[in-house]
Amino acid sequence: MRIGELARRTGVSERALRYYEQQGLLTSERRPSGYRLYREEHVPAVRRIRVLLAAGLSTAQIVEVLPCVVDDEGLLTPGCPELVDGLVRHRHRIDEAIGELEATRATLDTMLAGRRRAD
Repeated sequence: MRIGELARRTGVSERALRYYEQQGLLTSERRPSGYRLYREEHVPAVRRIRVLLAAGLSTAQIVEVLPCVVDDEGLLTPGCPELVDGLVRHRHRIDEAIGELEATRATLDTMLAGRRRAD
């Protein structure tokens, strides 16, 4: 299938698909005309990439972990023990960032509450 068909079937823009290819997340065959050709297995591959991006992983991280991800009827699970450890560390960093944002919000709330009292 050509890139437009893959984009339609996955809901991902052609531009994003080209970017995934540049980052080494997808590979396509090239016709002599330069058109990219994708196979049927690229449809679930793009969906896996989207899930990993939504989980906050960078494309560089996805390149590393994609071979260890198991797609169990749409539910992605780690297939390698080292992936579990990496995902736990990633989740811990997210928890820390959430804590920092909550503290920032609390500071802003305090500042705004002071402003309301002054009015």
